[in-house]
Amino acid sequence: MPCLPAHPTVVPGNGEIALATPGHSARDPADFLREALGRAGLVAPEAAWTALAGGRTNAIWRIDAAPHPLVCKLFRENGGTPLFPNQPKAEIAALRALDGSGIAPRFVAVAETALGICLIYRHVAGRPWRRDGALAGRLLARLHSRTPPKGLRRILSGSDALRRQGQRILDGCASPQAERLRSLCPEARPCPEGQATFLHGDAVPANIICSRKSAVLIDWQCPGRGDPCEDLFTFLSPAMQRLYGPGPLPADEERAFLAAYANPAVAERLACLRPLLHWRMAAHCLWKAERGDADYREGMELEIEALARAMA
Repeated sequence: MPCLPAHPTVVPGNGEIALATPGHSARDPADFLREALGRAGLVAPEAAWTALAGGRTNAIWRIDAAPHPLVCKLFRENGGTPLFPNQPKAEIAALRALDGSGIAPRFVAVAETALGICLIYRHVAGRPWRRDGALAGRLLARLHSRTPPKGLRRILSGSDALRRQGQRILDGCASPQAERLRSLCPEARPCPEGQATFLHGDAVPANIICSRKSAVLIDWQCPGRGDPCEDLFTFLSPAMQRLYGPGPLPADEERAFLAAYANPAVAERLACLRPLLHWRMAAHCLWKAERGDADYREGMELEIEALARAMA
């Protein structure tokens, strides 16, 4: 990002600014950003800021500004995990690539501050996904049909890659449960990697905002290019549905989701990969639980149960 003068303005064409940030350490982040973004002309000083509760990775506020409400997302350092990284530049690239598509929020600007990188985008009205598998399936099909922008990470899949990644995640775990999960690693099936597509990377229910019959994907901090099974499984994962949605999907919702996605070859490969995908997600849940997110332990058990069903 460019280093701009102490009293910056938005750079035409890319929306990148740099903000001088003296004396920030003892201040409330929202107050500091309100002042800094106001000086830059991005947000009216009198606009109301409201903290949003959904994000576990980054700090997020709604800004009630005219003519459109905005979202301010402050990226936290070390906010990512081995499975879901936290990459502000990748989110910016994804939002720009999808601008006007209706798949993602409208990008407004990005500011580099002493508190971290701060992303501004249009607020998306609606509620997080609860029920309607077909709506989610159609949304992911639209995303996966688009060409990913250059520079996104390559998300490796296929049986061998999933096994290696799960083992690396477990290498970062210290509890006895790690050995239990190592022992549960399923035998690799001959499931070659699929064609690389534009992936959201974190397509959990809470990241799908629904309004009437439309839906938008938010929180693009870990997009990539790779096998569409990655996004499909993240949505279907019983742990992610429990932690970020209404609970594990009923069979009819899952069928509706895959039918609306309308790609039998991908659905067949997903079925082949599911034992390893459940196992890797169980490892991710353990990694999170060991770092203080206790509710992920239930998610781990749900994935282990689903692994047993997938192996039956």
